[in-house]
Amino acid sequence: MAESRRDRIRMTDDEMWAFIEEQKSLQVACHDRDGDIHLSTLWFAPIDGRLAFGTYTKSQKIVNLHRNDRITVLLEDGLVYEKLRGVMIKGRAVLHADDGGDGADEVRKVARAVMRRNQPEIPEEHFEPAVALWAAKRTAVVVEPETVITWDHHKLGGVY
Repeated sequence: MAESRRDRIRMTDDEMWAFIEEQKSLQVACHDRDGDIHLSTLWFAPIDGRLAFGTYTKSQKIVNLHRNDRITVLLEDGLVYEKLRGVMIKGRAVLHADDGGDGADEVRKVARAVMRRNQPEIPEEHFEPAVALWAAKRTAVVVEPETVITWDHHKLGGVY
């Protein structure tokens, strides 16, 4: 049986993680109360083999994820068809709030990772105070994957 086109463009795990490391922004989709999709873009960081991000605890994303923890995230690049690449992860959102308990440690862990990755210019002496400010009103979200779909059209070699 011939290899399917889908199989030909699928990334290996190593390729997927290398691609993820190249990206800065994560597109995040969750469900509003009426079932419509709420879509936003956030900075993120890979942590322990999962993607994680933080957002204000009172944000619509967190309200939605408390009601329904289903989440889809997307990383993509490429401006022409033969160079399109992407990773889509469907799963469940695990929420950690800075509520003074164990959640605070998780929020700070995500804050450190997201800030180190996206704001490396923060001087070391200001880093932990910046983490504390970032974490104060945010909830950390860790995406627990259920389905991972990848594509890399470079693998088609220009043949469609």
